[in-house]
Amino acid sequence: MSSHPELQIQHHPDQGRFEAIVEGLRCELDYRLSPGVMHITHTGVPQPLEGRGIAAALAQQALSWAREQRLKVDPVCSYVAVYLRRHPEWHDLR
Repeated sequence: MSSHPELQIQHHPDQGRFEAIVEGLRCELDYRLSPGVMHITHTGVPQPLEGRGIAAALAQQALSWAREQRLKVDPVCSYVAVYLRRHPEWHDLR
């Protein structure tokens, strides 16, 4: 589902994080869970990597996982809030 099939995104549920190492730099999406809800709290991509769609790929992976787990999503992170507004295919998660 990721628009970057070459991007290796790892899910670390014990840390509440999806991450990818790109050119030696860590890109991340952090979340916390409460009953039935995934609260996405932060998305971070280092400045040299911005504009490559990495944050979108992390968001897609996290949202896909939330859907598989039958969770609703609370986009605390401003990036994910905007992403959800722009992508109606994820509106069922709100």
